[in-house]
Amino acid sequence: MLVWIICAVLFFGLIAAVIKIYILKRSIAEIREGFSERVLSSMDTNTLISVSSQDKEITRLAAAINSELRELRRLKRQFEQGDMELREAVTNISHDLRTPLTAICGYLDLMQSQPMSESTKRYVSLISERTSALKLLTEELFRYSIILSADEEPSLADISLNAAVEDAVAGFYGALTGRGITPEISICENEVIRKLDKGFVSRILGNVLSNALKYSDGDLGVTLSPDGVITVSNTAASLSEVQVGRLFDRFYTVEAARSSTGLGLSIAKTLCEKMGGSISAEYVCPQLSIIIGFPSEG
Repeated sequence: MLVWIICAVLFFGLIAAVIKIYILKRSIAEIREGFSERVLSSMDTNTLISVSSQDKEITRLAAAINSELRELRRLKRQFEQGDMELREAVTNISHDLRTPLTAICGYLDLMQSQPMSESTKRYVSLISERTSALKLLTEELFRYSIILSADEEPSLADISLNAAVEDAVAGFYGALTGRGITPEISICENEVIRKLDKGFVSRILGNVLSNALKYSDGDLGVTLSPDGVITVSNTAASLSEVQVGRLFDRFYTVEAARSSTGLGLSIAKTLCEKMGGSISAEYVCPQLSIIIGFPSEG
């Protein structure tokens, strides 16, 4: 009789343990799914995680995760607010500077048409160069603020990447010959069609080619593969891996490109991502490669 009682106790204890383990596994699954859905997939930090289990450890775990979600929500709002304020400031500053800069350029053109001494000509020429650089930066800032805004969305249509690459390189023909650079172009025979914004693609390729001109030691290679990958490469012995890692940072420039606004590749990255593409930099000294990917929808 005692044996049956012990067996019954063990049996019901085992059943209770199995039920407990099942409840714990279900609660952990609820936490995992809730965290994955809210944070990893959609970055939704507004809805907290709830669990059906009454287990103290599980509820403590859920409470700890919810606490982190609240902190993440606070940081997200702070970042979004700061990013919005930065965009507004950039837009306002660039807009306010455009009119006086245009007037200054007009006065400089007028001065340069008048008789001047050689020393005055040098000073006016120096002022003109600095003003042009500032005007370029202002225009880039204004365009960048527009690109970052939610209103600037791509207008997608079927375009030929073959034609886009050819047109982009042709547009830089004068600048390339001026540097004594003969580009090596390799475009696949089959036409590569992608659903993209033609203006965005033109801007991306223009910025990447402009960047290559700034850093090139005298060569340039452009390739388009059948899978829609565009690679722009050049020799840039003066660069380091640290500098290459920051090429897509806003306002970052290196010594070799002091006249740059530091926005070209950052704009290219933003435009690529808006169309579902990718852009990255690889550096195997002394070769710098900018790789642009536009995968097919299939």
